[in-house]
Amino acid sequence: MTMRDTDRALVQAASAVAKLRCRSAAHTLAAAARTVDGRIVSGVNVVHPAGGACAEVVVVGTAATQHAGELETIVTVGDRGRSLVAPCDPCRRLLADHFPALRVITGTVEDPQVNQVTESPTTPE
Repeated sequence: MTMRDTDRALVQAASAVAKLRCRSAAHTLAAAARTVDGRIVSGVNVVHPAGGACAEVVVVGTAATQHAGELETIVTVGDRGRSLVAPCDPCRRLLADHFPALRVITGTVEDPQVNQVTESPTTPE
């Protein structure tokens, strides 16, 4: 799939959230998603020994809470300059179940790739 200017802006939005909000071991990834009507919803992961939540799951919950509607594209960025991160397999399945047409941006910031959620690579849990 082709990267759009709006996809590059989404990567920048997730990168900004990672830079501002991922400053501790409790928050190491930021995700941003664009809805079909152009709204941006973002969130960070929550790391905790008793269990946590991936950034993608937080974004889905935030979108639902804000009545943001259908997600069109999502990207996850690591803290401290790490690259784009593919969803883990459980998150990819959750995203595919809720948004089967979702586009996922992965790869590197310099060379991002866009895939359908059903075809996107995954990161081990």
